[in-house]
Amino acid sequence: MFQGASSLALDAKGRLSMPTRHRDVLGATASGQLTITRHPHGCLMIFPRPEWEQFRARIAALPMDAQWWKRIFLGNAMDVELDSTGRVLVSPELRAAAGIERDTMLLGMGNHFELWDRATYEAKEAEAMAGGMPGAFKDFSF
Repeated sequence: MFQGASSLALDAKGRLSMPTRHRDVLGATASGQLTITRHPHGCLMIFPRPEWEQFRARIAALPMDAQWWKRIFLGNAMDVELDSTGRVLVSPELRAAAGIERDTMLLGMGNHFELWDRATYEAKEAEAMAGGMPGAFKDFSF
C-alpha cells in the first residue's frame, strides 16, 4: 500500500529517483519492474508490474465504445525497471503528455503512484480545496 507525497526533481535524462521508503516494497513485490502510463487528469500513473497486469486486464475488457480510453491507457504504457540506484526513466513522450519537465510530486495512491508536474499539482490541489468537499464526504467523520 503506497501512500504519502514526495517532492522530487527529474535528472537531466528524465530519470525519477524513487523514494527509499518505496524501493524495498517495489523490489519485493515487482522485482523493480514498473509500468508508466497516462492518467486522464493530466498526470502519469506508475504501477508495480503485478498491479499493472490487473489494471490492464480490466481496461482491455472494456467494450468498444471505450476504445479511445483503451488507447490512452494501454497505447501509452511503457514498461520500465528501477536501476541499481532506484531510478526509473520516464520517457520524453510521457513527460510531454503530463507537462513534466523537472519538478514533480509523486503521490502514493494505494496500489500505484501518480506523478504530477509540481506546479500543475499545486494549482489543481488549490482549486479542489477552494471548491469545498464533494458530497461523498457529507457523512464522513474526521
